Amino acid sequence: MPELPEVETIVRELRPRLVGRRITAAALSHDNLLDGVSKRTLLRNLAGRTITAVTRRAKHALIHTDTRILAVQPGMSGALLHYDRALTAAEQKYAVLRCALDGDGVLIYRDVRRLGTLRWLTPAAWNVHQSRLGPEPLDPAFTAVLFADRLGRARAAIKKVLMDQGVVVGVGNIYASEALFAAGIDPSKRADRVPRAQLLALHGHVQRILQAAIDSSGTTFRDYVTGTGGSGNFQLELLVYGREGEPCTVCGTRLASTHTIDARGTVFCWRCQR
Repeated sequence: MPELPEVETIVRELRPRLVGRRITAAALSHDNLLDGVSKRTLLRNLAGRTITAVTRRAKHALIHTDTRILAVQPGMSGALLHYDRALTAAEQKYAVLRCALDGDGVLIYRDVRRLGTLRWLTPAAWNVHQSRLGPEPLDPAFTAVLFADRLGRARAAIKKVLMDQGVVVGVGNIYASEALFAAGIDPSKRADRVPRAQLLALHGHVQRILQAAIDSSGTTFRDYVTGTGGSGNFQLELLVYGREGEPCTVCGTRLASTHTIDARGTVFCWRCQR
């Protein structure tokens, strides 16, 4: 699933291409991605809307218009893309939502497995929805002390807590695995039993790794592409995720993997992360 760096990259690329543009027409191929809005209502209300802003909250890309907000949660294989040319047959195949723009160009939401979510919300309704989400990890106001306080009272595995969007947003399997390795923390250890000094250090590693991934346009293994169709590059910098069986870059121990934490694959170094 696209995590914070991937969605942030998409938003940054789309913002200068979309703000001020008017949606002249919209088409939707499948309505099983819609939450709280019908296909008819969405398409009728998108046509004629002017895009006023493009922002991110957690793992959501938000297309603000002069009336409502199109909140896009990409899911495992979703992507928001802007094209200033005609789409190829391959690009059209998985284009679930298409928004034609004034002048030329088209904004599409592509989703190979159709696991994402599209919401059409008033600003008030979006505020209610996002109020259930945790703090942004890169927000300067979310200090190491607040981070440690928030995670340190949970009794679940520290990796599961770090990926809980109600505790802190935007961190998924990739960046949780990388941050816990950098902090030397056993991903299966109960969060309330992790020493406070390690939780404080983990905050810094989360911020550093997320920012480095943004700077590299995210991580691409299979489905993720940027807002203009490019690939991310942070996969070249990963130290544990996707490297099961390879030697640890710190101690040389063969990296291990487990699926016992929230049923997700977790790669770790049993020596460095005791």
